[in-house]
Amino acid sequence: MIPENKIKDIINKYSLIETELSSGNLDSKLYADKSKEYSELKNIIDIAHEYLNYGKTKKDLESLSNDPEADEEMRSLAKKELKSLNQKKEENEGKLKIFLLPKDLDDQKNAIVEIRAGTGGLEATLFCSDLFKMYEKVCSKKKWRLEIINISKSEAGGFKEVIFSVTGNNIYSYLKYESGVHRVQRVPDTETQGRVHTSAATVAVLPEVEEVDINIKENELRIDVFRAGGPGGQSVNTTDSAVRITHLPTGIVVSQQDEKSQHKNKAKALKILRARVYEEERRKKDIERSKNRKNQIGSGDRSERIRTYNFPQGRVTDHRINLTLHKLEEFLSGEVHEEINDSLRMKDQDQKLKNLN
Repeated sequence: MIPENKIKDIINKYSLIETELSSGNLDSKLYADKSKEYSELKNIIDIAHEYLNYGKTKKDLESLSNDPEADEEMRSLAKKELKSLNQKKEENEGKLKIFLLPKDLDDQKNAIVEIRAGTGGLEATLFCSDLFKMYEKVCSKKKWRLEIINISKSEAGGFKEVIFSVTGNNIYSYLKYESGVHRVQRVPDTETQGRVHTSAATVAVLPEVEEVDINIKENELRIDVFRAGGPGGQSVNTTDSAVRITHLPTGIVVSQQDEKSQHKNKAKALKILRARVYEEERRKKDIERSKNRKNQIGSGDRSERIRTYNFPQGRVTDHRINLTLHKLEEFLSGEVHEEINDSLRMKDQDQKLKNLN
């Protein structure tokens, strides 16, 4: 059973927003935000009223079905309606529970994705490149826009690190389940004995944030400029165009040297820095809110092994939900990526529903 006060809160909030929207006192941004919230409430308001009136309706039908003075046809009809009412109540309860789930306000944001080669040497950098290609195909399939922010190549032609942004609709709600350690098992091209090697790459998915989302003061930043080149640089510039920004309160450091313009490098570095500082604050709040965070599907823990890609057996296994698909090539091509993502979202929702009870 859902507490009656939670249902009344939905109804009262709906009435309050309805009054605010008709007042004409809201600015355009607040009006748009309230309208969106009103639209979401409108989809559930009738169900809320039905659920709130369930007890009274049930009592009336039980009284009629047991009334000795009522004719048989009326009593039979009341019994059928009572059965239907109980079924409807269960359906409505499920819908209301989903509506009452805590909302992740970042779900609608765009995302910044960071992939880094882990254990496994050059083979890990090749796997890092494979993961990037997989996300490229997923984004293309979903008509999302992918833009590379920073890339560092290895001698083997793979990536030591690649950072990119993804823009579109509800990006973070989908990609957040990719955060963690991805493990690959396969025979490298350089392996003469045919032995299977295990390598890993780390994926971090951060909600992209604007200046209004997080307050980073100018005096909290140390900005150093230097000449681009060396690891990750495609060429050595003759001007100090590369930028390194340090966020002093957290110690988070971001370097950017892909662009020839110092101004563009600084803008890209700040974009990454805002996302990382915001994510660090999110992480601290999540730990405070839930000590069981690591047991939650969307924890985003970068040290947690979440998935194994086994090439000899042609399978991909997601360890969080114990789901294995023998469709590795299709998964890497983005064709069945959503199959695992849907299962992750459903499991995450189930866990949140349990916590709601």
